[in-house]
This record gives sequence, C-alpha cells and structure tokens, in this order.
Amino acid sequence: MRSLIPTLVLVFFISACQPPDADTIIRGGLVYDGSGEAPFAADLAISSDTIAALGDLSDWTARTDVDAKGLAVTPGFINMLSWAPGDLRRDGRSMSDIVQGVTLEVFGEGWSEGPLNASMKSEEYSVEGRPTWTTLREFLDLLEEQGVSTNVASFVGATTVRIHELGHEDRAPTEEELERMKGLVRQAMEEGAMGLGTSLIYAPAFYADTEELVELSKVVAEYDGMYISHMRSEGNRLLEALEELITIAREAGVKAQVYHLKAAGESNWSKMDQAIARIEAARAQGLAITADMYLYVAGATGLDAHMPPWVQEGGFGSWRERLMDPEIRTRVLEEMRIPTDEWENLGLAAGPEGIMVVGFRQDSLRYLTGSTLADIAAERGTTPEDVAIDLVISDSTRVSTVYFLMSEENVRKQIGLPWMAFDSDAGSMAPEGENLNSNPHPRAYGNFARLLGKYVRDEQVIPLEEAVRRLTSFPAENLGVENRGRLQPGYFADIAIFDPATIQDHATFEKPHQLATGMHHVFVNGGHVLKEGEHTDVMSGRAVFRGER
Repeated sequence: MRSLIPTLVLVFFISACQPPDADTIIRGGLVYDGSGEAPFAADLAISSDTIAALGDLSDWTARTDVDAKGLAVTPGFINMLSWAPGDLRRDGRSMSDIVQGVTLEVFGEGWSEGPLNASMKSEEYSVEGRPTWTTLREFLDLLEEQGVSTNVASFVGATTVRIHELGHEDRAPTEEELERMKGLVRQAMEEGAMGLGTSLIYAPAFYADTEELVELSKVVAEYDGMYISHMRSEGNRLLEALEELITIAREAGVKAQVYHLKAAGESNWSKMDQAIARIEAARAQGLAITADMYLYVAGATGLDAHMPPWVQEGGFGSWRERLMDPEIRTRVLEEMRIPTDEWENLGLAAGPEGIMVVGFRQDSLRYLTGSTLADIAAERGTTPEDVAIDLVISDSTRVSTVYFLMSEENVRKQIGLPWMAFDSDAGSMAPEGENLNSNPHPRAYGNFARLLGKYVRDEQVIPLEEAVRRLTSFPAENLGVENRGRLQPGYFADIAIFDPATIQDHATFEKPHQLATGMHHVFVNGGHVLKEGEHTDVMSGRAVFRGER
C-alpha cells in the first residue's frame, strides 16, 4: 500500500497541472444555433476568441463555467442600421444595444465616417471633435483601438462620397467627378466596407439620379458587396422608389436591401402588400433583394424631412439662412402644406399631432422635448409649419424629431417575411449624463428585446428560432461577414444568453431612457462583456470587414 502513495501523488500532481480544456464553458443551455432549425440542449466551449466545441462537454474543464440552465444560447445579434459612431467614440460600452444581445453594429446609411477631405474635417462632419482619420477603415480601426464592447462595421455612404466631390450642390457630377467618386467607393470596398449605403430623401443625397447610383453600385458589385438604401420615398411614391432600387440591383448586378421598410402615412398603408409582392417577384427572378426594419409605428429623423430639398442646398448654414429670408420662408411654408410627389414630406404624412420634437442643442428649448408641433403651435398661437421653421432657426440644428407614420398590422406582416432583418436605426447609449438631455426614439433602447418579447413570445408572430436566424446568420451571410452569425466550432465567440420568458423592452416615447432586461450574458470575440445582466467594462469588440476571417 505504501508503494502506491508516490504514484497517486504523481497522478494528482499531473492532473492538477493539466491546462483546462477551454477558457469558458457555457453549460446546460438551449442552443439556437442561428440556422433557424429547432433548438437543442448542449454545452458550448470558448477558447480565446473562438467557439471550440458544441455538445456534451460534461467531461471538459474550463477556467470559467457559465450556468445557462433555462436560458437560450444564441449567436450575438446584428444591428443592420446603427447610428452609434458618435456614442461609441464617447462611451465604448454600447449599453443600450449590448443589454439586448447586439454584438455587431453596422453603420453607413448614406453618411459614413469616411472618406473625408480637408473641408469635411469640420465639426459638422465629426462624430466627436475634429476627425483625425480620413478613410472609413481608419475610423473603424480607431474605434477598435480606443476600445468598444461591440464589433463595428460600415457601408460607405453615397452621400459622403458625393459631398467629397460635389459638396452640397444640386447637380449631376461631371464625368471626371463621377470617376473620382467611383474611385472612393472602390477604395472603401478594398478596405472592407460592406457596400454602398444611400439615404435618398435627404439633401444632398436627393440630388443623385438613378444613373449615378447604378455607376457607383457597379463598383460594389465587383466586390460582392451590397447596395442598401433608405429609398427615395417610403410614402406616396413607395412603389416607384422600390422600383428604382430593383432597377439599380438589376443594372449594376448587385445585391440590394431596403433600409427600414415601411409604408408611411395612413393613405399609403395598403401599399405594403404591393411592395412585398414586388420584392418577392424580383427575388423569384434571381435578384438578391432583402429588407430590414425596426419594430415601431413611428420613425425618427429631423425637421428637414418636413421641408423641400431645394431650400437645403449648400448644407445646414445655407438652409438656415434661407429660412430667415421672408420671401423664401413664405414659399417654404406653402410647399410644406401642399401634397406633392416631388419630394418626401414626412410632416404631411404624420400630421402636426404626429410630429414630436425630441432633441435640441440649445438648453433654452429643451423644455419642449416630447411636445408635438400641434402642441407648440397652440401654445404660441401660430401654425405648426411656422413652428418647424422657427425651431430650426432657433436651435441651429435640424432638430431631432419623431414622426408617427406606420400601421401595427404592417409591422406584424413584415416581421413574418423570411427575407427581413432587423435594425434599431438609432444610437447606442447609456441612460446617464448628457444623454438625458434629449429623448431618443425608444428603438435605441428596446428594438431587439421588443422583437423577442412582444412579437415572438407574447404575440407569437414568428418562432424564436426563426427570429434568431434573422438576427444572426441571415444578415451575416448577406453582408459577407465570415465566421460570425452561427454557433459552430471555428466561428468567433459572439454569443447572447437570455431568458425567453422575461426578455423585455421598457423604453417608451415619453420615457425612452430605460434599458431592456432579460439578457443574462453577452460574449464578444470571447470577451465576457455582459455578466448576469451587468456590464463588465470589457472592450473586446473589433472592426469587422467584408470577407475577412
């Protein structure tokens, strides 16, 4: 017996010195792997930044175990339209998105943080102070170096490219200018941009014609990128605008996606069925047409969407100066009140009772936050259109605005579409400090939790496994993002762990600064960013580029 003791000690010593099989093992969860197939019980191992194994890992050891019993384990979610560049420069935690399971923020709806020229490197184009970067890739690399909790990616903005060469002029580019614009798009694509993003209801993007967009998209097609668009109309000319997107996809040979698909204005709600039918017909013809959406009946932008594009030519300073000219003001007021198909007037679609102002630069105006144009007009004894012009002049901004435009029936109908992804169309922030000086759209705090709580659990519009697919593998494949969007060995460990029975949004239009609840853990590139619902201050996010592994 005595002779066995040294052997047992040696065995114990060797066992104690063996490194663990993984850094982290998530044990006992119900795995929704991103495929859309039924969930299954399994453990998941993370080594460094990668998923190492998936299955019965009861005999594996790890430095850290995470108990996921009773919880859903899914790939991290992809926010197809995020306006978080400025938020992340100030605060890399991405609080309002990370607590909903978002692990990849995608920027670039028309405007992108590059390419910039010398004149663009001013406060107007900066997300936080004067830019120190020039190209889009340099900006994304800067976010990674600074430290962010989510991954970040971007389209190159067609508006940004246009301003780079034409400024804010209302004209077509010359042949030489267009070639330079194509060169800028090519550079961005070679540096890993997701594709080309447009926002065609806003000046100066409004000034671009279809031919210009086709030519830029041909460059994107060479790199198997995507053309993604806030279309020229989401209201009176919704179907015509959709036809333009399909034309661009066909003529450029490019994948195309509709940003935040909607039928805006009650008189246009019935057009959604026709829009869906047209997209499905194009898909049947072999065109790769998809869409994304947010989960609310109101959109958010600025008061510029209530004024004609011609008055905005030259940028904000020129716009504000024109509004102070009595003759021009009279003309603008008239055009704000008259229905037209020449430009997208969200103010007419929503009506003054459906236009809520939610963000001001001037402290003296912040008491109006949450008021409608109708409320302010009644208080001041003037018209809602006059109020809109006065607020732009007084605040020296476009004034952040919420427009109530859509139908709940259409929201549910769109969620059911297999080619629909999801976006917040908002920033990502914490409910603290300067953020409390304005009321963002509640989608900034609740969009993804609202999908999983209200529409999946409570209303059963789609099953959870399908919702997970369209939050994860579906957008990842569309974007050409490698090794993300699924739970399988070799993929990056971007993982969300939540309770399907309790996940819930809490933000409202009246009280938007409320974080969603029900998300227990989030891993980004293997970093444990959210632990038991609390942010760990881990900044493991990376800049993600199309086609890069």
